[in-house]
Amino acid sequence: MSKYVKNLITDHLREQLNGVDAALLVNMVGMDANANNSLRAEMADKGIEVLVVKNSLAARATAGTSLDGLFQGVAGTNAICWGADDIVALAKEVVRLGKDKRFGTFVARGGIMDGEQLTAEQVEQVSRWPSREEQLSLLVGQILGPGATLAAQICGPGATLAGQVKQKGEGEDGETAA
Repeated sequence: MSKYVKNLITDHLREQLNGVDAALLVNMVGMDANANNSLRAEMADKGIEVLVVKNSLAARATAGTSLDGLFQGVAGTNAICWGADDIVALAKEVVRLGKDKRFGTFVARGGIMDGEQLTAEQVEQVSRWPSREEQLSLLVGQILGPGATLAAQICGPGATLAGQVKQKGEGEDGETAA
């Protein structure tokens, strides 16, 4: 491959990965065409993009970006996955699909998150984390919980006092006192 063609491919990869701050490397070698197509379709439905890349060209394309180091120490044919809502959703989907028997050899090989390289085991651990939506719901619950408790504590004595005033106002026989 000529240097001109390598530069064109590198520039194209750099454009595709522009703005991507977290990605996973996966193995897709050994899958038949039907399994590959159905895997890509399932991933596309979740907003995940998959691209089989030449390691050396992808390493050149990601140099100096947040994905720098993704291809460090990696050998063999790899595919890069990115997208979804966040790295946790991406890891959950990749791990889930890796366990599906239809896709055979599909498995996470590693990745990069916040500039730190991840191993396959760390990708598995990240997949167990709460997703962004789950984290936001936990945070909202923690924010609203003390306020709801305080409101109940403030309203509780007032409601009791109002009940007592109403009872005294009705008198002993249940009629309203004048």
